[in-house]
Amino acid sequence: MITQIVFLAIALLTLAGALGVVIARSVFVSALFLILSFVGVTGIYVLLEAPFLAGVQLLIYVGAVAVLIIFAVMLTRNVMSEETPFLNRQWGIGGFIAGTLFVLLTLAGFLANWQVSSAAPPEDAISELGKALLSTYVLPFEVASVVLLVALIGAIVIAREE
Repeated sequence: MITQIVFLAIALLTLAGALGVVIARSVFVSALFLILSFVGVTGIYVLLEAPFLAGVQLLIYVGAVAVLIIFAVMLTRNVMSEETPFLNRQWGIGGFIAGTLFVLLTLAGFLANWQVSSAAPPEDAISELGKALLSTYVLPFEVASVVLLVALIGAIVIAREE
């Protein structure tokens, strides 16, 4: 019972964050709501007893992607003072498409024949992933780290010039 209440609270937090992303007038505030939504998804992973996915979600999406979005928004224009109109012409068609998609996905979810797997996940899945990243896929892993390092240095240089 407690788990269901916690799940509902986290789900409402995630939905509120997602709604805030869409409704917020400022792009910067939308990015902050996106962080809230990502943290809610992390909480759902914790409830599903998937600590590795929760950690990856927190580090990659909250720690990197959302901060990157905020950094990009702050570097491209002055968004802190810029307000956009609350309503525009695309809200009607966007609401219709979103509502239709919601109804279709909800129907698909209820009409699907969900099978619960009886097989337990492997105990050492995370350790196998680590071994694969540092043996078989070490070159792509290191190339990705160098690309991220170059991007970080480039962002620092751009920010320092202003």
